Formats: sequence, structure tokens, C-alpha cells
Amino acid sequence: MEKEIKEKKKSNKIVPIILGLILVIGAVWGVREYMYLSKHEDTDDAQIDADISPVVARVGGYVDSLMFEENEHVSQGQVLVKLDDRDYQIRVEQALAAQRGASANIGVSRAQITATSANISTARANVESARARLSQAENDFARYANLIKDGSITQQQYDQARAQRDVAQAALDAAQGQYRAAQEQVGTTRSQLTATSTGVEQRQTDIDFARLQLSYTDIKAPASGIASKKNVQKGQLVQPGQSLFAIVNDNSLYVTANFKETQLENLRAGQKAEITVDAFPDEKILGEIYNFSPATGAKFSLLPPDNASGNFVKVVQRVPVKIKLQANKELMQKLRPGMSVVVSVRTKE
Repeated sequence: MEKEIKEKKKSNKIVPIILGLILVIGAVWGVREYMYLSKHEDTDDAQIDADISPVVARVGGYVDSLMFEENEHVSQGQVLVKLDDRDYQIRVEQALAAQRGASANIGVSRAQITATSANISTARANVESARARLSQAENDFARYANLIKDGSITQQQYDQARAQRDVAQAALDAAQGQYRAAQEQVGTTRSQLTATSTGVEQRQTDIDFARLQLSYTDIKAPASGIASKKNVQKGQLVQPGQSLFAIVNDNSLYVTANFKETQLENLRAGQKAEITVDAFPDEKILGEIYNFSPATGAKFSLLPPDNASGNFVKVVQRVPVKIKLQANKELMQKLRPGMSVVVSVRTKE
């Protein structure tokens, strides 16, 4: 009986001790959490992001060969897809032939200018010759006009002298007209030469464009990284603007942490952050806040909320925050865009 009473008293003492320990542990935990939360802002709504470069076809054609494998590392400028380029080579040859034809027309125009310039000299000489004949005819007519007054010549001789003067005047007018026509012909030919030269420049532009189109048949990597999301096969007909694959750029990983709007009061650019990746919970990654999104995530959604219509229920919004990573190369190579992480930002020292 006494033994039972002693055991009962003993058990009555253990319960308060256990409760006391629980209270002490709870108080210590609560104080630590309070101290931690007063200096940190945490969120588990975060993931790893990266710069992803889509690769699209700039010209259409059939895929001739593929020079990479899915999830393979590629270098910037490396040819990854080659299209059948025979059509584009023919276009280059056609542009070159058109340029050769235009260049030949320049030679013809220059020869015409030389010929018409020679015609100008001939026409000028003809004008001078006609003017001299007219001068002689006018002198003769003047003498005959004096002689007919005193009856030294016949009327027929006088009329013949006057006719010769009129013929010489007409010949001079015709020669001057030919001279002006020759000058205009030279001007016209020079204009044709200018137009032909412009045509040659246009043909050169056509050649450059055809060669540029030809170069697009070699689809190159826009950046160094891992090629993924391959959506092209050999022999496939691709169209301009069609997405073929994507490249996750090297050294472009960062974290996008979606903090509640109520957490932004103490967040600043440059503050240090500690990141835990769900896939590697034992690895701690350091980071630094780089910048803040100019709007909440809801505003960038496909259907932004319109609080002016219907009933309104206030929902705490989240703002994306970009955080740069500071991790060793080995760990960075393990990380993949889209991985979930937990972010803790130290707001106070």
C-alpha cells in the first residue's frame, strides 16, 4: 500500500516536470522563431529560372541534316540545322546574272555617249559650214540687188541669188536643229547611264539579299548552352518563324521568388539571401536580390483580375523578385530551370 502511494506521488511529480520542459522548449523555440522572423523574410513560392533562347527558322525549306542531339551542349555560332539550300543558291545565281546584264547595259550607254558626243562635233561643224554659206549667199544677194537696179543683170539672175540665200538660211536652220538634237541625245544617254547605274546598285542589293537568305539555311546556335525541346526532324518542311528548339543559356540561372506584398516593406536590392533547393536540401546557396518586378504576377497573367466588376474578395498579391545566385560551378551545373526552392532573405543584421 505504501509502495503504491510512493509510486503515485512520484508519477505526480513527473507530469509537471514534463509540462515544464515542454513549456521551456516551446518558449525557446518561440523566441528563436520571433528573433528569426524579425530579421528574415521567407517564401517557398520560388523557383529557378534561366535565359532561354528560342531558335526559329528565318527561311522555309526541307531539313537536310541535324547536327545536334537533344539535351546536348552547343556553342554560340555552331551550325545545328541545315536546310536544303539549292533553291536559294539558284536565286543567288539569278541575281548575279541580272547584275551582269545591268553592267553590260552600262557599257552600251557609255558607248552611246561617246557616239553622240562625236555627233555633236559633227553637228557643230555643219552649223559653222551652213553659216558660212549663208554669209556668202547674203553677200551675193546684196551685190545682185545693187546690180539689178541699173540693169546690169537679168531678173532671173537676181531671183537665183535670192533663192540661194533662202536655201542657205534653211540649211543653217536645219544644221542648228541637228546640233540641238545631238545635245539632247547626249543628255538623254547620260540619264540612261545614271538609271542603269542605279539598276546595277539595285542588282547588288538583290545579290546581298539572296546571299543573306542563303546564309539562313544554316541555322546556328544564338548562344552557348543546352539545346532542348527539339521540335524538328530530318526531311521535315519548316516554315519561316517556326520554332525548332530552345537553348538554355550558360551562366544565366537565377531565382524568381514570389514574395507577398506584405513582405516587401523591408526588402531591398542588394540584400543577401539563402536558398535551399528542394532537389538538394543539404546544399545551401547564397544569393543577392537584384531587382523587383514592376507589377504583380496577376497583372501579367493571361486574364488579369478586374476588381471593379462583381463581388470583391481581397487576396494578398505576390510580386516576383529576381535573385542572383552565388554558387560553385559544380552545383550550378546540377540546377535546372523550374526547380522549386525556398528563399530566406536577411533584412536586418
